[in-house]
Amino acid sequence: MKTLTTIIFVLLIGFTAQAQNAQIDAKVVTIEKGVVLTETFKTNISLEDNSVARLYKFRNSSVKSALSFKTKNNKAKLA
Repeated sequence: MKTLTTIIFVLLIGFTAQAQNAQIDAKVVTIEKGVVLTETFKTNISLEDNSVARLYKFRNSSVKSALSFKTKNNKAKLA
Protein backbone atom coordinates (compact mmCIF):
# COMPACT_ATOMS: atom_id res chain seq x y z
CA MET A 1 0.00 0.00 0.00
CA LYS A 2 2.87 2.33 0.85
CA THR A 3 4.56 1.71 -2.50
CA LEU A 4 1.33 2.32 -4.37
CA THR A 5 0.78 5.69 -2.69
CA THR A 6 4.42 6.64 -3.32
CA ILE A 7 4.12 5.83 -7.03
CA ILE A 8 0.87 7.80 -7.31
CA PHE A 9 2.46 10.75 -5.47
CA VAL A 10 5.51 10.77 -7.77
CA LEU A 11 3.32 10.56 -10.88
CA LEU A 12 1.09 13.36 -9.60
CA ILE A 13 4.10 15.62 -9.00
CA GLY A 14 5.48 14.73 -12.45
CA PHE A 15 2.21 15.52 -14.24
CA THR A 16 1.80 18.84 -12.46
CA ALA A 17 5.37 19.80 -13.34
CA GLN A 18 4.73 19.06 -17.02
CA ALA A 19 1.44 20.95 -17.01
CA GLN A 20 3.12 24.23 -16.11
CA ASN A 21 3.28 26.76 -18.93
CA ALA A 22 6.56 28.51 -18.41
CA GLN A 23 6.35 31.88 -20.13
CA ILE A 24 9.98 32.90 -20.41
CA ASP A 25 10.31 36.04 -22.48
CA ALA A 26 13.72 37.16 -21.38
CA LYS A 27 15.05 39.90 -23.62
CA VAL A 28 18.79 39.95 -23.98
CA VAL A 29 20.43 43.32 -24.33
CA THR A 30 23.52 43.15 -26.49
CA ILE A 31 26.38 45.60 -26.21
CA GLU A 32 28.70 46.09 -29.15
CA LYS A 33 32.29 47.01 -28.45
CA GLY A 34 35.09 47.56 -30.88
CA VAL A 35 38.29 45.56 -30.75
CA VAL A 36 41.68 47.19 -31.20
CA LEU A 37 44.41 44.84 -32.38
CA THR A 38 48.03 45.70 -31.74
CA GLU A 39 50.80 43.49 -32.99
CA THR A 40 54.36 43.82 -31.75
CA PHE A 41 57.11 41.40 -32.64
CA LYS A 42 60.53 41.06 -31.10
CA THR A 43 63.07 41.10 -33.91
CA ASN A 44 66.26 41.30 -31.85
CA ILE A 45 67.49 37.69 -31.71
CA SER A 46 70.77 37.00 -29.98
CA LEU A 47 72.86 34.31 -31.66
CA GLU A 48 75.17 33.93 -28.66
CA ASP A 49 72.43 32.67 -26.36
CA ASN A 50 73.46 29.11 -25.49
CA SER A 51 70.61 28.25 -23.15
CA VAL A 52 69.27 24.73 -23.36
CA ALA A 53 65.56 24.05 -23.44
CA ARG A 54 64.34 20.79 -21.97
CA LEU A 55 61.84 18.78 -23.94
CA TYR A 56 59.70 16.34 -22.04
CA LYS A 57 57.65 13.61 -23.57
CA PHE A 58 54.72 14.40 -21.28
CA ARG A 59 53.40 17.88 -20.54
CA ASN A 60 53.69 18.11 -16.76
CA SER A 61 56.51 15.67 -16.16
CA SER A 62 58.64 18.09 -14.12
CA VAL A 63 55.69 18.91 -11.88
CA LYS A 64 54.77 15.26 -11.46
CA SER A 65 58.34 14.27 -10.61
CA ALA A 66 58.55 17.05 -8.02
CA LEU A 67 55.28 15.97 -6.43
CA SER A 68 56.07 12.26 -6.34
CA PHE A 69 58.50 12.36 -3.42
CA LYS A 70 58.65 9.57 -0.87
CA THR A 71 59.11 9.82 2.86
CA LYS A 72 59.90 7.31 5.61
CA ASN A 73 56.25 7.26 6.66
CA ASN A 74 55.06 5.95 3.27
CA LYS A 75 56.00 2.40 4.18
CA ALA A 76 53.28 0.09 5.44
CA LYS A 77 53.60 -0.87 9.09
CA LEU A 78 52.61 -4.19 10.59
CA ALA A 79 50.32 -3.91 13.58
